[in-house]
Amino acid sequence: MSPSSLPLLPINRLDSTEADFAKRFTSLLAWEDEKDQAVEQVVSEIIQAVRREGDAAVLRYTERFDRLHAQRLADLEIPLSVCQQALADLPSHQAYTLEAAHQRIKSFHERQLSPGWSYLDEYGNRLGQKVTALDRVGLYVPGGKAAYPSSVLMNAVPAKVAGVGELIMVVPTPDGQRNPLVLAAAALAQADQVFSIGGAQAVAALAYGTQTIAAVDKITGPGNAYVAEAKRRVFGKVGIDMIAGPSEILVLCDGRQVRPEWVAMDLFSQAEHDELAQAILLCPDADFIEQVHHALSRLVMNLPRRTVIERSMADRGLLVKVRDMNEACELANQVAAEHLEIVAENPELWADQIRHAGALFLGPWSSESLGDYCAGPNHVLPTMRTARFSSPLGVYDFQKRSSLIQISEKGAKVLGPLASCLATAEGLQAHAASADMRI
Repeated sequence: MSPSSLPLLPINRLDSTEADFAKRFTSLLAWEDEKDQAVEQVVSEIIQAVRREGDAAVLRYTERFDRLHAQRLADLEIPLSVCQQALADLPSHQAYTLEAAHQRIKSFHERQLSPGWSYLDEYGNRLGQKVTALDRVGLYVPGGKAAYPSSVLMNAVPAKVAGVGELIMVVPTPDGQRNPLVLAAAALAQADQVFSIGGAQAVAALAYGTQTIAAVDKITGPGNAYVAEAKRRVFGKVGIDMIAGPSEILVLCDGRQVRPEWVAMDLFSQAEHDELAQAILLCPDADFIEQVHHALSRLVMNLPRRTVIERSMADRGLLVKVRDMNEACELANQVAAEHLEIVAENPELWADQIRHAGALFLGPWSSESLGDYCAGPNHVLPTMRTARFSSPLGVYDFQKRSSLIQISEKGAKVLGPLASCLATAEGLQAHAASADMRI
């Protein structure tokens, strides 16, 4: 079968000039994080057991789910020397790649550091903000068949740059299989402790502490449905980074600056994650959209995750013919995508119109995959339209801010009557008296 005679990949096609476009476009964007009652029940039981029993519960669930037996939870700690040895034993090309990515990610995040600030007002009052790092953070890293050293770097590096005092990493190792790249990344990122545990039991152990694992202040890192539900439940006891939804990519393209094959593969880069991922192209050039559709149909044939991609593209993939790039930007703000590529002449011009996106990739050479691994900015990004109010993971997620208030004698006499008046109006007499005493 020649490439031209290949059947076209099933994917949703829309034209913004159609009467029912807005309704159809909105319906294809819709995705609800449906709660699975079975998952909720299991996670609730695990968290309660870990809170009651500590180490014993973590050991029991680790044996049950990961088929990993240990007499003590301390036996499941992976010594830092093992992580250092994993780094030393990496093939040279992998070691170089990991170290180069680490340095780029570190260099980017160092620019996010804030020293705090203060100023003196006209009455000699010193007002400001003190920035301090969190004491202890837990990092969840998915395990099993997949290896995610990039997740280790993207979560651990900003924590360390922020000055977090202690970083405890947990990673499941089913049947005792440890991934050397993940351990090497832990060594590079200077994790302080690494435990071979995972699932909801690991999240609960980090949140509430056990006899062996110290309770943390915040938990970051991706995981499956059980991990996501556990993070949702422990939020409030500890901070979390976010509850991530399916992967998303949106490409704004004028049809003149890039080969259709590049755009097609960029769409696949997110569609291959899972069947619920979403890949969208917005373009004013109907001929180019057609070329991309044919490229998608050709290129998918040789991809290992073809089945996943085909399902994702059929259910949630979208090729949209827009009137112009201005309309494309309006629709992009409605989507508020995790990843947004602008492949057009003067991409900065269109970027100025974008208000909502997790990360913007400007120009034909800026493939989303580079951002996932080694460009420098963080790949932990808001999904499910939360880019309207959320930001990428960064140094600021591992810091907290305290207000500084140092009032002078003159300031107390000037501000005291104001505070006293408002406190009296609210019926809080002790507040008013506290201010009045200093006048």
